Amino acid sequence: MENKIVIPTGYMGSGSSAVTDLLSEVAGYSCSNGNFEYVFMHCPNGVFDLEDKLLKGNNALRSDEALHTFYSCMKTLYTNKYYWVADYKDKVGPDFMSWCVEFISSLMDERTKDVYWYYQENPNAKIYIEKTLTKIIKLISFGKVVPKPGLRYEEMWLSYTTPSEFYSRARILLDKFFLQMGISNSNIILDQFVLPHNLYRIENYFEDNCKVIVVDRDPRDVFLLNKYYWRKANATVPYSFDAEKFCSNYSKMRQAEKQVENRNILRIHFEDLIYNYDSSVFQILSFLDIPKTLHKDKMTKFVPEKSKKNTQIFNRNMEYSDEAHYIESKLSQYLYVFPSVEREKFSVDNMIL
Repeated sequence: MENKIVIPTGYMGSGSSAVTDLLSEVAGYSCSNGNFEYVFMHCPNGVFDLEDKLLKGNNALRSDEALHTFYSCMKTLYTNKYYWVADYKDKVGPDFMSWCVEFISSLMDERTKDVYWYYQENPNAKIYIEKTLTKIIKLISFGKVVPKPGLRYEEMWLSYTTPSEFYSRARILLDKFFLQMGISNSNIILDQFVLPHNLYRIENYFEDNCKVIVVDRDPRDVFLLNKYYWRKANATVPYSFDAEKFCSNYSKMRQAEKQVENRNILRIHFEDLIYNYDSSVFQILSFLDIPKTLHKDKMTKFVPEKSKKNTQIFNRNMEYSDEAHYIESKLSQYLYVFPSVEREKFSVDNMIL
């Protein structure tokens, strides 16, 4: 049987790492670098942005900017050891950057130093120095010598790739990545490798062995945890601390997601992993065709009783009631129906995703 690529994902703070921890208890499933998030597909100027730029409204200028910013982004992810989503040279492997260069080259129709455009002329320190030298040369030569203007980079990269060409070449990049992650030896777990808003794209990039588990969470808890607990730990997610703005932004974010029906996508609630543990585990194992007997290290990494402390925050402090009630009134379709009310004191030290 072909090994699987399992992608737990969610909506910023919704608890997808719980699925990563749960599946790490299953024999034959590995999670290289723990809950590290490989973002090169969906990050700004990542693969999905490159797709949009080259396949929608493309032209010479757009393609040159797209390929150069993609290259710059991948280089940052590869080399920066102090950026928590980066250091791919270590976390993926020393060949990652060469794969990206091969991918870029495979998309190019032309690379040239004969022409340039305004994006290359955007002044920086290097260009200011070159402009000064150009003026001196023009003065000395009485205008007979006009040097080429200073450029941020010398070579234009032009691509007029078709959708079929783009996706087939992106799959080559992904195949190399998955092999490096160990797909030939075991099933692999890649937390947040694709976000819910990108799910409409997955058939273009992945085979049927790719399975996505989308984790939802009660927005009352997400808001309160973010404002009152994660904030103290400097571990916030980008939601407003104002309940009204939070509801408006959260609603727009969820509505912006293109809904897709795909048998390789499973949607679950974080809370069900706690309050309906057995049935939720059965649902996940069934979705992945995992025999129950392979769940050998049950509750060693995902511990429902520990994660229970992160639910029903809105019922644990009367000071939260106004904000919780406002969220209930505005985001009712996203609320989770809890089986019981939890009222107990807890500290920020206990708060985990």
